[in-house]
Amino acid sequence: MARSQQRSKRKVSGGRYHSSRSKKSAELARVPILTKLGTNKIKKVRIRGNNLKQKTISVKEANVKDKEGKINRLEILNVLENPANPNLVRRNIITKGTIIKTKLGNARVTSRPGQESVINAVLIQ
Repeated sequence: MARSQQRSKRKVSGGRYHSSRSKKSAELARVPILTKLGTNKIKKVRIRGNNLKQKTISVKEANVKDKEGKINRLEILNVLENPANPNLVRRNIITKGTIIKTKLGNARVTSRPGQESVINAVLIQ
């Protein structure tokens, strides 16, 4: 069965919506790209309008902004915490909001690496 971005089949009350039509190709969804810690790998995906998106499969560096506003390209040493899902930490998967360890200290990821093909982060204390 195809993944879809359609409205849910259930109402908030638990009742059912009865669908008046089938799935449309514009509503199809893709399997999410889970960006891992490793060598740099980027995948290009064709999207609507014959455009391209770059998705990061694995990465080893991040653009980290320090307190003065200077941006440094630093190596990611480890994934420390993920408020979205603790299981992602064990698998070294990086999403938006993940706390990563770098040489300058811990940083929080502010970009969406599975959709933007880059990891931007801000130092935290």
